[in-house]
Amino acid sequence: MLPFSNRMIYLAVFLACTGLLASAYYFEYVMYMDPCPLCIMQRIAVLIVGIGGLLGFLLGRNQVARLVGAVVMCLGALLGLGVAGRHVWIQSLPADQVPTCGPSLEYMVDTLPWADVLTIMLRGNGNCADAHWLFLGLSMPQWVLVWFVGFTLVGVYLAFNRKKQ
Repeated sequence: MLPFSNRMIYLAVFLACTGLLASAYYFEYVMYMDPCPLCIMQRIAVLIVGIGGLLGFLLGRNQVARLVGAVVMCLGALLGLGVAGRHVWIQSLPADQVPTCGPSLEYMVDTLPWADVLTIMLRGNGNCADAHWLFLGLSMPQWVLVWFVGFTLVGVYLAFNRKKQ
């Protein structure tokens, strides 16, 4: 049994997501590392997980609200697992098999229907294969994949834990 209340776990998830998003914006605006389409999708998944954590924390006295927060966290984490997994797979491809680079996201949003933009973003492009940053031998998508595994496990724990708070 964990020594923390469920509400504190939800708060820790929210704060972790806030930190992940803050670091993503640091890399983008301070380190000038433009995000690829899959990176943007991973940010959206982190945001969804963070919203689930915030819901669970703020409404944690209500069992249904806690369950909704855990389900939102799990859904965001599973979305993130899929996108980060695809990103890691693209980074592992040999150079001759990497998808070609496509138009910028701004151009796609201005000219294409949303369904096409989403499809192109999920497919990834040549920019997604670049691993400019490594920490302990893992690239950013690999680290984000680790975080999503953790968020999924925590979300499942919170969904099935019937402890009062």
